[in-house]
Amino acid sequence: MRIGLITPDPGHPLLAGAAALLAPEHVVEALDPTPPGDAPVPVPRRPADVYLLKSGTPHAVGLARELERRGAAVLNSAAATALCQDRTEMAGLALRAGLPFAATRTVGAFSAWASGSPLAAPVVVKSRHNRKGDLVARADDTTALRALARAWPREPVVVQEYAPNSGWDHKLWAIGDQVFAARRRSELSPGGRGPNLPLSPEELPPGWAGLVREVGAVFALDVFGVDIIDTGGGTPLIVDINAFPGVRGVSEAPAALASLTLRRAADRRRPHV
Repeated sequence: MRIGLITPDPGHPLLAGAAALLAPEHVVEALDPTPPGDAPVPVPRRPADVYLLKSGTPHAVGLARELERRGAAVLNSAAATALCQDRTEMAGLALRAGLPFAATRTVGAFSAWASGSPLAAPVVVKSRHNRKGDLVARADDTTALRALARAWPREPVVVQEYAPNSGWDHKLWAIGDQVFAARRRSELSPGGRGPNLPLSPEELPPGWAGLVREVGAVFALDVFGVDIIDTGGGTPLIVDINAFPGVRGVSEAPAALASLTLRRAADRRRPHV
């Protein structure tokens, strides 16, 4: 089988590990979605059996859409990936589906909103568009909020009320039906994130693994991450959903990805009646 990697970084540990498992019996080809200048990304004349979309840039999503149009299978789909890049659309779908997602409002350009009414309670401000190096920060008062806005004046942002919690994020990842988990200091913590501390699914509060699978069904995702905080007594609050995260530090993840890739490629080849 032919397997394509849509990524500017085929050496990423998850992709490289899966590719190493697949390469002995299959052809694995990297396709860089980053165009030189304004040139369009060339589309292969003969699509691979399946592509792994490990990039959420507009060029990468556009390339995936064209490959899908030509009959290729893409994990995750272009539509699902694009949805997870827009935190306004993400929150809207999650809340409509009844998922315990943080209430999220879109306020437009950061500086215009921050110059308005004083802040009544701590908030978390995030870039509306999910990307590497985007804005995710907590502001406890108006002074902190406006200082933050001066650094990101034109950034389109969404705002979530800060939910008191232990200061630890639960990073839950799904690859097909398999769920992996880790605990990590919140990026909003004064001391910074620190390393992932692996957890077994059995160590999670009851129902959390099932909640992750429900997210996958709602968002039509195959490989994804769900960031959850415990607001007390094991009550989950989803604060972010990521298409095709890194899943670093999980030794079983490359094998799970390789297996899922082959299953999806086989599904594409199987004749449909």
